[in-house]
Amino acid sequence: MCINTLVLRVLPKSTTRVYLPKVMSKKTVEKRIMVFGTFDGLHPGHMSFFKQAMTLAKPCFLIISIARDKNVLKIKGQYPTLNEKQRMALVKKSGLANKVMLAGRENYLSHITKMHPDIIALGYDQRAYVKNLRRDLKNKRMAVKIVRLKPYKEKIYKNRLLKR
Repeated sequence: MCINTLVLRVLPKSTTRVYLPKVMSKKTVEKRIMVFGTFDGLHPGHMSFFKQAMTLAKPCFLIISIARDKNVLKIKGQYPTLNEKQRMALVKKSGLANKVMLAGRENYLSHITKMHPDIIALGYDQRAYVKNLRRDLKNKRMAVKIVRLKPYKEKIYKNRLLKR
């Protein structure tokens, strides 16, 4: 039996929605893989990042989290060129994600706990919110594998280099 749609279970009003993985057969369940970033314009490095994440499990359900504008300002010292809704639309248009969402406004864990990924794939140079990620997930009783992905032509495909 194969179900081709995302199953959504709505819990009582006091709880949040839980997104369950697609069931491919009785024994095969998609692994939820989550990645994070600003994605202020997509370049081949981003595409490589998404594709590397997708190879971490077969079958997989790729969740791409888009950084909020105010958090980009806090982390990078300036607003992105494209606003968060434009960046979200751009990533959706890539066609590589099963779900594209905005990150939490105040708490970086809120959208992670909502999606409950099996694997979090970090970019080779990702530093924001990473230091305590493993500990914070453990405190939330979430067993999530954290993987660091490889760069793709890091001296060429980096937004701060491309915008010069």
